[in-house]
Amino acid sequence: MTNIEKLKSEISRLSARELAAFRAWFAEFDAAAWDREIERNAEAGRFESLADAALADHTAGRSRQL
Repeated sequence: MTNIEKLKSEISRLSARELAAFRAWFAEFDAAAWDREIERNAEAGRFESLADAALADHTAGRSRQL
């Protein structure tokens, strides 16, 4: 049995209260992982081309104020 299968089995046996606590914990865990990935990508310059394109569009008048 893989770790994922074990986790699925364990999660399926949680009570409603335990499942709610698990969901809350996992939401925070997942958000923190996503934040770390975004930060690594930003530090690696992976968003530079997107920023450059957005600035070029703005300079060319292809943006509007929100």
